[in-house]
Amino acid sequence: MKKFFMFLAVASLMTFTANIVASAQEEGAAPATTQVADDSEEVIDLFAGSGEEVPLHQALKTKFIEGGAGFMSLIIICLILGMALAIERILYLAFSKTNTTKLLDNVEKALAEGGIEKAKEVCRNTRGPVASIFYQGLLRADQGVDVVEKTIVSYGGVQMSLMENGLSWIGLFISIAPSLGFLGTVIGMIQAFDAIQAAGDISPNVVAGGMKVALITTVGGLIVAMILQIFYNYIIAKIDALSIDMEDSSIRFVDTMVKYNKK
Repeated sequence: MKKFFMFLAVASLMTFTANIVASAQEEGAAPATTQVADDSEEVIDLFAGSGEEVPLHQALKTKFIEGGAGFMSLIIICLILGMALAIERILYLAFSKTNTTKLLDNVEKALAEGGIEKAKEVCRNTRGPVASIFYQGLLRADQGVDVVEKTIVSYGGVQMSLMENGLSWIGLFISIAPSLGFLGTVIGMIQAFDAIQAAGDISPNVVAGGMKVALITTVGGLIVAMILQIFYNYIIAKIDALSIDMEDSSIRFVDTMVKYNKK
């Protein structure tokens, strides 16, 4: 199931990005003079109040070309992989959510009616990490409450690791995206100084191209990092909520096992 969600997220984002890159490459094949003229007309349309609205996807493709296919492609790859991991984690955590109060009531009822085996069946038929923790505790119910409690604590750590799986990669893409943008900035500045050296002039037209590359790659990297950071923080908040629920329900489960052993 995890691999299916991962594949679905990557396929969707890759298809969307491939369309942008393909269109950008087609437009990038135009002569440089035409490109500059089109860019100037677009800037006039956008900022001089010509009344013509440029579609969002067209503006994105234009900026992709201006920023340079090399660095912009790497930044988009960071966005694709980071978003795929984030979507997979969000779906995983959504399916991990369990009504713990209802589960505890069902386990307590099963213990009263059919004993440990029936309680195990209830946990097997319930999805989520809490049910898995309860099941591991029930497997060692014959060894005493102390063993059950230690098992719950140990297996709770395992479930926490499973919920946090992939977060380090998302954090990596959050760091890499702006770094690639800043690297593009440095390269753009180098291009600007190379143009000045070749022309022997420091006029705005000479340095404009390199400066544009520098600024666009920086903006692209920062935007990708901010998008992924929002998803990262949302996932962390969901994990915190689930972990609190796990701890609370585990304490109540141990109390239930104590009552059951006293009977």
